[in-house]
Amino acid sequence: MPTRTFAGTPVGAVGLGLMTMSQGYDLAERDDDVSIAVIREALDLGVTFLDTAQVYGNGHNESLLGKALAGGHRDRAVVATKTGLVGKSGPRPAAGRDGTPGNVKRTADDSLRRLGTDVIDLYYLHRVDPDVPLTETWGAMAELVTEGKVRYLGLSEVTVAQAEEAHAVHPVAAIQSELSLWTRDALGTTGTSGDVVGWCKANGATFVPFSPLGRGFLTGTVTSADFEDDDFRAHNPRFQEEALKANLRIVDVVKDVAARHGVTPAQVAIAWTLAQGDHVIPIPGTKKPHYLRENAAAASVALGEADLAALDAVPAPVGSRY
Repeated sequence: MPTRTFAGTPVGAVGLGLMTMSQGYDLAERDDDVSIAVIREALDLGVTFLDTAQVYGNGHNESLLGKALAGGHRDRAVVATKTGLVGKSGPRPAAGRDGTPGNVKRTADDSLRRLGTDVIDLYYLHRVDPDVPLTETWGAMAELVTEGKVRYLGLSEVTVAQAEEAHAVHPVAAIQSELSLWTRDALGTTGTSGDVVGWCKANGATFVPFSPLGRGFLTGTVTSADFEDDDFRAHNPRFQEEALKANLRIVDVVKDVAARHGVTPAQVAIAWTLAQGDHVIPIPGTKKPHYLRENAAAASVALGEADLAALDAVPAPVGSRY
């Protein structure tokens, strides 16, 4: 697989998000043995940038990754996890935020134990806690770097102003935010976050798009709102029946580009995120081997100017993100 650089270390251009192995979608299909096999196959394919979080499955996801990396696989991976969200397992987003220094320090130790490692490569603040000054939270995270428990720090779903505030205290190595053909807030063209992707490039940070496949929608395989109640998408505005039908206009463009290249819509969607800059490393999530291979192959899809122009011009989605 082609590589990109995170904090001076070459990693696969396409990473792997692990959340759905523990929560979110199709919970009836959860199979830890298969997930462990998928993680190890990812490493064999060159997919080495692995993303988890404490809140995913209330610790289950980190423990799962720890099992997958046992037996000599740890040194093959760059492991990212997150702190600052607290809540319940299940299809809906975590319920609360805790950016207090005590929680940051305590949960780092919990993560290290579950991951079975002595250092976390990339430790994100999952969400900024509005009740705790960001500099206070970030300062506690920086102490973890000094203590040798964490190598690099990242932020998730922040504004440019928040990135600047944190960066003044300790370098921001990465920012993770949702970015896809139907969610472009991080590019500064919609929303209020500002051009976070551009800020990362200007400041030597990696930008990490989560949900580059639009929670599966951009693959072209989701054509109705028939989800189990424990599937996050059953409650998501963009996947309600009328909105979903309207949003299929976006998928039609993706399918056209895919047909021209002889690839899948999923590969086009991932390739579009890669085209946003050499500092961008998307982390599509899957718990199935064939989707892992499909996603990994997207790193070799080269979109031309006409393709990018067509994709940039897709209509805005109907329905909010959450």
